[in-house]
Amino acid sequence: MNTMSPTHAPSLGNCHSVIWFCTSAPWTFFALTVLDLLVALLGNTTIITFISADPQLHSPMYFLLGQLSLMDLLHISTFVPKMALDFLSGDHHISFLGCSIQMFLFTSLVGTECLLLAVMAYNRYVAICHPLHYPILMRPRVCTLLVLTSWLNALLNAFIHVIYTMNLPYCASRQIHHFFCEIPHLLKLVCADTSQYEKGVFVNGVNFLLPPISAVLASYGRILFTVLGMRSSLGLRKTLATCSSHLTVVSLFYGSAIFKYFLPKSYHPREWDEVLSVFYTILTPTLNPLIYSLRNKDIARALRKLLRK
Repeated sequence: MNTMSPTHAPSLGNCHSVIWFCTSAPWTFFALTVLDLLVALLGNTTIITFISADPQLHSPMYFLLGQLSLMDLLHISTFVPKMALDFLSGDHHISFLGCSIQMFLFTSLVGTECLLLAVMAYNRYVAICHPLHYPILMRPRVCTLLVLTSWLNALLNAFIHVIYTMNLPYCASRQIHHFFCEIPHLLKLVCADTSQYEKGVFVNGVNFLLPPISAVLASYGRILFTVLGMRSSLGLRKTLATCSSHLTVVSLFYGSAIFKYFLPKSYHPREWDEVLSVFYTILTPTLNPLIYSLRNKDIARALRKLLRK
């Protein structure tokens, strides 16, 4: 378990979920962590490279997919290298500045991905339901503006929360029962009443999660209504093939977020919170490129083209 001596007052102890997680078979966890990091780096870097190098992939759908891969690349780089070093060295401390940076990156990346998944659903809605207007509604300038808006909203939100959280009065304890710095776990160390702020964090989370989920449901509801109206089994199969990857990623990301942050604590113990954190901070960035590439003919074609070269 991560601990901190009183002489390290400006630091926060970064603690993993349970004692044996840090001390039992560290080399095994180190190997698994490094393997996950390498797979995520390879998968997301490959997708970004394909999209950048192949002119046939210079479309709004693949531009947004490239942005998602970039977020996953940053996400996996924020936590996993520190975890690998912790397993290898046995030192589970993190500085006050390091904790602030980690919290800022986590909050901003999660917020941006939450908004970007809704933009990707809207892109599919326009492509299927309004194909004649697609070149206008999803022209490059509009795509860039939607992505920038997602980034800026999430970055501003993260900046405000990190500044406020890190200026709260902390008690003598500097031990976090988690594997990275996250606002709810830090608030447990504060020597003041944080109930109002916790309510504000909850409301802010609802505002960041509910509109994107509503947009995704509305987009796919319209897509399903349009395809069923065509009475074409071939069209239905093509639509399901096109949208299945995004729906899988959406379900994994939003599902874990809802289960962790919005269900009452009585429905899931603390250990489940940490498992879910591992899921959407470590496993999801690794799974996303696999989900998008396995059934994507354009990505497969780009891969074959690169191999021939």
